[in-house]
Amino acid sequence: MAQDIQTIAFFLPSLAGGGAERIWLSLSSGLAERGHNVDLVLSQAQGPYLEQVSPKVRIIDLKASRTIMSLFALASYLKEEKPSVLFSALNHANVIAIIAQILSNSSTKIFVSVHCFLSLDVQNCERKRERLIPLLIRFFYPLASKVIAVSRGVASELVAEAHLSKEIISVIYNPVVTEELLEKSKLSLEHPWLQEKKVPVILGVGRLIKQKDFSTLIHAFSQLQETTPSRLIILGEGEERAQLELLIQKLGIEDRVEIPGFVFNPYAYMANVDIFVLSSGWEGLPTVLIEAMATGTSVVSTNCRSGPDEILEYGKLGLLTPVGDADALAKAIDETLSSPIDPNVLFSRALAFSQETILNEYMKLCISN
Repeated sequence: MAQDIQTIAFFLPSLAGGGAERIWLSLSSGLAERGHNVDLVLSQAQGPYLEQVSPKVRIIDLKASRTIMSLFALASYLKEEKPSVLFSALNHANVIAIIAQILSNSSTKIFVSVHCFLSLDVQNCERKRERLIPLLIRFFYPLASKVIAVSRGVASELVAEAHLSKEIISVIYNPVVTEELLEKSKLSLEHPWLQEKKVPVILGVGRLIKQKDFSTLIHAFSQLQETTPSRLIILGEGEERAQLELLIQKLGIEDRVEIPGFVFNPYAYMANVDIFVLSSGWEGLPTVLIEAMATGTSVVSTNCRSGPDEILEYGKLGLLTPVGDADALAKAIDETLSSPIDPNVLFSRALAFSQETILNEYMKLCISN
């Protein structure tokens, strides 16, 4: 029963500004609000989200230089603190969590979560050691109490590529829509393009990395200027910033594109732009797409693996375009600017990914396993 659940722990390498980190913040704070003892266990207690951790959540800093170096410290934590369950995110951290549980000989249930496509992650990773991850997953993930897939697409790939049994996998969507998100989306935003909107404003949000394929969005935006003068804001930071800035200069659209970096409140931007665009090459379940819908803003997305088709009900709630196709993306943006989706319909769909709904799913998992 629920009262048998003592401490619930969440394990992450750090609180860097990514989707998995935001999800763990949402879940940890939500469970703490429900009266559970919650620990947020970090290999390194650092990252832009650190100051957003709920005061009701205890932060455990393992003080490791790298995730793999936190193995023994995590094992000691499990042995000494004996949390009822430990949720882990990101493949390398998941493997460390399972090994730590074995070393500690604790009764803690380990629930590992998979937020992206394994094959695409490995295929696009430059570090050769990351290519060992599929082998580690096949060997270690069956030792977990459950493997949580954030979409049906991710679950299917775990069965096909990692050869995991369907019985060990549970599909639970991410807890995206919260009261905090809705409140932050209503805050005023001091941005000249949005305060005195002379032309439509398009928004992209995510790390500036290959996976997010912002170069295709920039190319599509450049093409769009021929028929629909507009402006583009891309929120996020990452290793591809210099390349993207060079592309913007090459296309001669510096005065119409802005990349302000990481911001703590992207929701106010989402609520005030005309359209949100997801240009990713691959995803697990794109949180930002749901967040934009929750603010009532129309969306366009690549039909990447996986998540956008499930979220947008296979194109009914937003146009889906082929990955890497700037022409199709430009056309879809133009069409959506001309015929936006009803904000109430978008909000209603986004509620399927509300914090309360997903918290209930996570508690069912804790109790039934």
